[in-house]
Amino acid sequence: MSTRGRTTRRVGPLAGMPEASPRLDVDALLDDPETRIIVCTGSGGVGKTTTSAALALRAAERGRKVVVLTIDPARRLAQSMGIETLDNTPRPVPEVSGSGTLDAMMLDMKRTFDEVVESQASPEKAAQILANPFYQVLSSSFAGTQEYMAMEKLGQLHKDAARTDRWDLIVVDTPPSRSALDFLDAPERLSSFLDGRFIRILLAPARGPARFMTAGLSVVTNALTKVLGAQILQDMQTFVAALDTMFGGFRARAQQTFALLQQPGTAFVVVAAPEADALREAAFFVERLAGEQMPLAGLVVNRASRLLHEGLSGEQALAAAERLESTGDDSTAVTSGLLRLHADRTRIVAREHHLRQRFAAAHPHVPTAVMPALSTDVHDLDGLREVGELIAG
Repeated sequence: MSTRGRTTRRVGPLAGMPEASPRLDVDALLDDPETRIIVCTGSGGVGKTTTSAALALRAAERGRKVVVLTIDPARRLAQSMGIETLDNTPRPVPEVSGSGTLDAMMLDMKRTFDEVVESQASPEKAAQILANPFYQVLSSSFAGTQEYMAMEKLGQLHKDAARTDRWDLIVVDTPPSRSALDFLDAPERLSSFLDGRFIRILLAPARGPARFMTAGLSVVTNALTKVLGAQILQDMQTFVAALDTMFGGFRARAQQTFALLQQPGTAFVVVAAPEADALREAAFFVERLAGEQMPLAGLVVNRASRLLHEGLSGEQALAAAERLESTGDDSTAVTSGLLRLHADRTRIVAREHHLRQRFAAAHPHVPTAVMPALSTDVHDLDGLREVGELIAG
């Protein structure tokens, strides 16, 4: 598994725990001109979108020409980047300091699918496909379409960057899937669907003379007509026949983008929350990346809890709270409450630390950055700058 030579190891093991993970040197990753693509991935709800935007802004303000592809960002994040509406077109982010530039966009999976059809088919056939009811459902709601179109858009941005030199770094926020593995699996899953046996059955009437239609195939199509209805089946057959010439292109582009993700210029950053399920998902993804020979930059543990006071243990805080409460003095209620809050926070911090160390024990060579939780939401560029600084350590 690649660590890309950008890490330094902390000195000495922590007491009673395995040696800490090597530190993820975020600034070295962002500054390296060989890094052309950064893919932020992880399970849903761990802060991938904010992390992607923060890394992109930090890279731009350190001199890179960056485009960040976000997936369904919260409205406050779009506003924090100074853009009222993000869409499928990269738009400049204002008020970026330094010598670099930053463009931002939000994936529109249907528009991206439409662009693929328009670029691969004749105008007449493209119009036929785009107007087909089955295509309209497939392009907007079929399982895996968002992940596949994220890969398509990444391929488009990479080609545009090579052709125009507009960007030297692409930062990708992966879709909020049930599983982090969906981003890698979706292209093959969608292309396999389009090239599958069921689709071939639908294509059979359009591919050969009627005399070659077997009795068995007639039975199948009659059964489908009864289940789906004649109009739906006809729409599906029309769509598949129109799209038939593009099957090879879907698979070829999926393979090209998959190969792009394996190249040394790509770096995966796995984002996780300090929770057992999220770190377990991160571990699965780290292992999958290694199995697919994809370059892993490291792990970002997002929203880690912080102690209210570094010099006071949980046991000391709890004992002090009990002593105050035993006096019966109402004026000490606030202080007692803060002490109990600190004791609870200490237990949470210890649990999160144990989870991170357990991950480190299983994956000792994965560089890690710990991002402490913020007290407020990110609502402007200064907030994104703070996130970037905290991730960079």
